[in-house]
Amino acid sequence: MKDLVVPSLGESITEAVIGKWLVEVGGRVDADEPVVDLETDKITVQMPSPVSGALLEQKYSVGDTVRVGDIIGQVDENAKGAEPKASAVSSTSAAKPAPAAEPASEPVAAATAPAIAAPVLPERDATGRILSPSQRKDIRGGKAKLPAVSVAVAAPRAHEPTVEEVVPMSPLRRRIAERLVQAQQSSASLTTFNEVDMSAIIEMRKLYKEDFLETHGVKLGFMSFAVKAAVEGLKLFPGLNAEVRDAAIVYKKNYDLGIAVGTEKGLVVPVLRDCDRRGFADVEQGIISMATKARTNKLVLDDLVGGTFTITNGGIYGSMMSTPLLNFPQTGILGLHNIVKRAMVVGDHVEVRPMMYLALTYDHRVVDGKEAVQFLVAVKQRMENPQRLMFGV
Repeated sequence: MKDLVVPSLGESITEAVIGKWLVEVGGRVDADEPVVDLETDKITVQMPSPVSGALLEQKYSVGDTVRVGDIIGQVDENAKGAEPKASAVSSTSAAKPAPAAEPASEPVAAATAPAIAAPVLPERDATGRILSPSQRKDIRGGKAKLPAVSVAVAAPRAHEPTVEEVVPMSPLRRRIAERLVQAQQSSASLTTFNEVDMSAIIEMRKLYKEDFLETHGVKLGFMSFAVKAAVEGLKLFPGLNAEVRDAAIVYKKNYDLGIAVGTEKGLVVPVLRDCDRRGFADVEQGIISMATKARTNKLVLDDLVGGTFTITNGGIYGSMMSTPLLNFPQTGILGLHNIVKRAMVVGDHVEVRPMMYLALTYDHRVVDGKEAVQFLVAVKQRMENPQRLMFGV
């Protein structure tokens, strides 16, 4: 018998969730063949069998939380095991989403209430015209009657039940939710804003984009300017390149920036290492490589751990402004947004400029408001004067 033991899942990751059993109990498995999906808040890892044989036991069900070192199953290396069935479903496979509720039936047409006589003041007839003195006298004496006016009163509409679809959270989504709540509860987060005139960067890209592509084989994008500007800002304000560990502040001396990437499974944050040592082309190539791995599910845990600061770009989805959440346990995250032409006062004139909002969420336990504002100003100044980034001043 060989135990299936949850392996080390990377820095600071101590537990995972059983996402899916890939082999049924009694099913044949080859050595190094994936047996189960382990989901963390960062990535899904396929755990292989240590030997060939048959899966003897699944100690945990889909959705259960397991820790590094836990024994989650056993493989009998002396058994051949059954051939996998094309339509086989593990007894512990994930619960299917609940079917959508049946649509509400068509409401019954409201019935019309019987006509009722509307009270009419003797001074007016049924059409509202003022009666003459003689007409009013006849009515009061009972010699004439006013015609009743029919008023249709609609019955109340029948209550229409809400149509709902209840879909259980995936284990990965639950873990992400737990980590986001942890980040909110374990830090004193606050967000400050500024705006950047992107004219100079746009002009520089127009001038050099073809030469840059020909020389380096990669396009010159906006993100490399943001990465380089953030690194310079972090050097000035190291509290944003840190984390709180127990009762101490740990200042990081490396600049490994997490770059948020959207995938079909959700947002992941692969880490671009040594950003302070990279040139613009190296930053662009690194970002493209990480995004490609993320969208083709080829990221490994080492790609996702050890980040010291994070940049997220909601502008690619059209976001004008947002308050990004800290990537716990980091103390800072920079949010970029879409570039919009707006009327700006330049000197004594109003000019149309391409503007972008910046948002910095920071941990107030480590970083004061003054430092946060000054960091954003430093980023703004360098992005509005990209020559400073090129020359490192």
